[in-house]
Amino acid sequence: MRFCVKDETQRKLAIGKTKKHNHPMPREEKSALSKEIGDQLTMNNDFTFAIKRIRFDENYQPSDNTRITTNFANLARGQRRQENLRNALRMIDNRFNAMASWDNPTGDRYSVELDIISVDIDIHGSGDAFPSIEVLKTNILDRKTNERIEGIVGNNFSSYVRDYDFSVLLLDHNKNQPQFSIPANFGELHGKLFKAFVSSAEYQQHFKKLPVICLSVSDNKIYRRTENQHPVLGYEYLPNDSSLTEQYFQKMGLQVRYFMPPNSVAPLAFYFFGDLLNDYSNLELISTISTMETFQKIYRPEIYNANAVAGQRYQPNLKNLDHSLTQIVYDREERSQLAIEQGRFAEAHFIKPYQSLLEQWSANYA
Repeated sequence: MRFCVKDETQRKLAIGKTKKHNHPMPREEKSALSKEIGDQLTMNNDFTFAIKRIRFDENYQPSDNTRITTNFANLARGQRRQENLRNALRMIDNRFNAMASWDNPTGDRYSVELDIISVDIDIHGSGDAFPSIEVLKTNILDRKTNERIEGIVGNNFSSYVRDYDFSVLLLDHNKNQPQFSIPANFGELHGKLFKAFVSSAEYQQHFKKLPVICLSVSDNKIYRRTENQHPVLGYEYLPNDSSLTEQYFQKMGLQVRYFMPPNSVAPLAFYFFGDLLNDYSNLELISTISTMETFQKIYRPEIYNANAVAGQRYQPNLKNLDHSLTQIVYDREERSQLAIEQGRFAEAHFIKPYQSLLEQWSANYA
């Protein structure tokens, strides 16, 4: 079977060309990767992944065809696009230097570089690929040593199939129903596609460590602060209940912990493989915190730019009026509407045309 998306102008994420890294993943890290995800999780030869990357800087301008509900793409639109980007990048650098304050007396030693990583999935090597996943990769520029330090891949996470699951499948399943319920096998295909990508040779060729995804806390849960404190991640919080998002990411092979970094006002949700506290350096963790906290201040100021700090018992409130706004324009209403459109796109060009093939592959991928 030849995998083909009908409309070529819609198909591409149009992120740019990827530079190949010439440093393969060390053997011991490959072993850890296989052990973590499971030796049995290998991608069928009918499926291949292609990685593209583009620098996210003040000159970044997303293609008209890219998945524009992502945090970074939304910022780079409109008349104030360059001002938005410049301000967001400055916020990231300032937060990073505030957290990495040792041997940094002037507070400007480091700068965070961001690459947008887009992942296309191809069937039978036909060359026609569907946009699968989009994440961010951080790198840290040390101006004192002129060294470029690798950061973390993941951070922000977006996916057309995830849009389909939450904005199409879940809504359609509950339409006109008296009680909310979850469709059978909800998130199974998406989770297996993600695990297949992370265990693929393509991932291991480009990235040295497993991904960490950093999201907002849920306004439907109550979080309680524990006595467990990490020097970078801060105080750990525990939720009173599991959420659909947690369950969805669990099917991707990820576990979650909640931490409120020093001088933050609300905890962040960190989704990861392995050991979050020991698998990553302080600078790596700071690169993720500074990047994603900045996006959350812009996207959810009611929570992450609130004027009151989360206490021992904390329930996020998206209707909180006691918050400050950044000087960055972000269209949240349009973002929600576009998620439905993008979910319908995934349904029309990926889920329905190849439903039988995908169901068979998913059933055998265990």
